[in-house]
Amino acid sequence: MKRARLLVAITLGALMTLAGPLDGQGYRARLGTRFSSVAYRGFTLDSIAATDAVTGPGGGFATPDGIAVQCLQGAAFCTYFRPGPDRQGSPLVTTLDLSAWGFGVTGLTVRTKARLGADLGKSDLWPGTDPTVQLLEGYLDYASRWVSVQAGRTNIFNRFGFTGFDGAKVEVRPGTRQLRITAYGGWGLARGVPLPVTSSALNPFDDFQPSERQLVVGGRLGWSVRRFGGTVLYQREVDPGSNDLVSERLAFEGTLHPVPGLTVSGGADYDLSFEHWGTAEGSASYADPAGLLRVTAGGRRYRPRFDLWSIWGMFSPVSYTAVFGSAAVSPVDGIQLRGRAEGYWFDEASASTRFVQVQDDGSRWSVGVTVSRLEKWTFRGDYHVESGAGASSLGWETGVTFEPVPLFAATADVSRLVRPLEYRFSDSEVLSYALRLDARPRNDVRLYAEARRYDETRRRDDAAQFDWDQLRVNLGATVTFGFGADHRGLHPAILRIPDGRRSP
Repeated sequence: MKRARLLVAITLGALMTLAGPLDGQGYRARLGTRFSSVAYRGFTLDSIAATDAVTGPGGGFATPDGIAVQCLQGAAFCTYFRPGPDRQGSPLVTTLDLSAWGFGVTGLTVRTKARLGADLGKSDLWPGTDPTVQLLEGYLDYASRWVSVQAGRTNIFNRFGFTGFDGAKVEVRPGTRQLRITAYGGWGLARGVPLPVTSSALNPFDDFQPSERQLVVGGRLGWSVRRFGGTVLYQREVDPGSNDLVSERLAFEGTLHPVPGLTVSGGADYDLSFEHWGTAEGSASYADPAGLLRVTAGGRRYRPRFDLWSIWGMFSPVSYTAVFGSAAVSPVDGIQLRGRAEGYWFDEASASTRFVQVQDDGSRWSVGVTVSRLEKWTFRGDYHVESGAGASSLGWETGVTFEPVPLFAATADVSRLVRPLEYRFSDSEVLSYALRLDARPRNDVRLYAEARRYDETRRRDDAAQFDWDQLRVNLGATVTFGFGADHRGLHPAILRIPDGRRSP
């Protein structure tokens, strides 16, 4: 029943975009469709009797045909992975983004964003296509000089993350725009998806899945003066059935511009439910007004966070601290050199590892160059190295873009990634190469196509070196159309930007 009502709402919205405009009304719609196809070989969990296991080349246990197995002490069977059947996923996703105004109330706008998705492949394995129809946003938006109100399904993105809910948000700007007071609340959506946490599509939660949607309330206080801007955030989530707390957090952010080109920023959040500080960061950046140099230095402390209903918080996740720096310089016009470096270390885990020495720090760095001195051509190359606990990687990528006319571009790229895996039985090397075409036959139409090949080599001491290669194809089209005052008086360059038009 809910899906039927949603389909009716989306159908009515689509009909509104196709209907002729009424006097004083306007609308803007963007319809985007993307199709992807990927084929690869899967794997299947199998087992053999412990008495049938033999000693492998490296001294461990293996199947009689040479595939490494895991044999737990006292278990009657040993488990292993063998090559599975070829699998193919072909997701088709269409997104409608609609804004309409001119209903007799100045400042009132109706906004809707809905997504229709399905996996056309024979394996039906692509994530995110269940349910078929998803309402990403759908709300009434009223804006005046001093206040803004949104009612319906909306989303908020801040340092707490991405929060979606069905409810309302109110922002007040008393006196001047230097002070903004925001309050919001409603029935929350699951983290990272436009679905309630009670949705059947989230069944992997099993017994730990909440039986009711959480209630979300929060607020934001923001102010700005000549060279400083600050924000205080608060958000609380509660299980309405048991009245148990899901999460409660407080955060602070600030940005300072002491001199032209220099920006100092930082922030931190405090978890009131666990009574400890969470993630915090601070950095200083300088950008040369002429665009020849940009440097950044700073540090951060990251602490994983989980809702109180989740079992993962019981595992005492460990925080890490990092310091980083980056620079980008243009010695001559059309050439940019860039580099970045970071070092990090984890807190003490308070776990006993008497016979094992565990690495608790690591580093990563990268360098790159972009050359655009030749007309219509852009060349780029990057090299990166990461060394840390559990796994390391190193690789490079290079690409070239050819733009013969402003409305068409062709890009080719090649990359290589090597991953020595510390806690796994194999190391891997992946070579990727792709060709992408982008075209804009009109200002309001965008077409693109991409084919990408992955060749993966796994170095193992046993017989399980099966093929992991795959080919991915992406096709897409976006059409923007509408009617209203926001189309008049704008420079053509603004109309070519997908999100450049704004409704009143």
